[in-house]
Amino acid sequence: MIDEAIILAGGFGTRLRGVVDDMPKPLAPVAGRPFLAWVLDVLAAQGLRRAVLATGYLGEKVEAALGKTCGGMSLLYSRETEPLGTGGAIVLAAQRIEGDAFFVVNGDTWLTLDYAAFDAATRRVNARLGIALAAVPDVSRYGAVRVDEGRVTGFAEKGRAGPGYINAGVYWLRRTLLDNFSKLEHFSFEAKVLAPTVSRELVSAYTCTAGFIDIGVPEDYRRVQTLFASLTGGAA
Repeated sequence: MIDEAIILAGGFGTRLRGVVDDMPKPLAPVAGRPFLAWVLDVLAAQGLRRAVLATGYLGEKVEAALGKTCGGMSLLYSRETEPLGTGGAIVLAAQRIEGDAFFVVNGDTWLTLDYAAFDAATRRVNARLGIALAAVPDVSRYGAVRVDEGRVTGFAEKGRAGPGYINAGVYWLRRTLLDNFSKLEHFSFEAKVLAPTVSRELVSAYTCTAGFIDIGVPEDYRRVQTLFASLTGGAA
């Protein structure tokens, strides 16, 4: 199984201003701990060996809060000195990845999945890219992902209402997909890597997931407080 991950931890937290200020969004406190610490706990518990945290805004606070290890998993840091977009942040952080494939995880969303099963499912179809999807009752806030027989076939813009699958922000990525990008190039991973790859080759859709939460939305941030407090036996 892949044992390395890049964690995107450079979010500004614009939609949480007034709720959580003066810190990167992944450090927003949840049940007495930084939200990102909960995400790292899961990765370590599932056997990952190394995680590279891609930081930007107030990146020094991320490193100070999380340190160099988590549950036996080594933590490394890749800090952009100017905004590089999601794609540029991944390319820069990938310089610290040892293997030829790795997971990419959004540091401000929660998703329950079996990473070993995700790895196996993507390898089984010989894909260079796998996307973990979440089933939600209303896709309008996120934009829908079209799926056919276990593969991603396209993306729909935000606005269409109703149930469906959304991109949950967890990827299985072969390094060769980044070969044409400079490590200091600003670009959107979603626009420059996801969409073109879906149009030209098989992209695996992994749907065995649950519990998707985007803490960048104030109501979801309050919801995750209640959820995690119940897991620890504390009060919401």
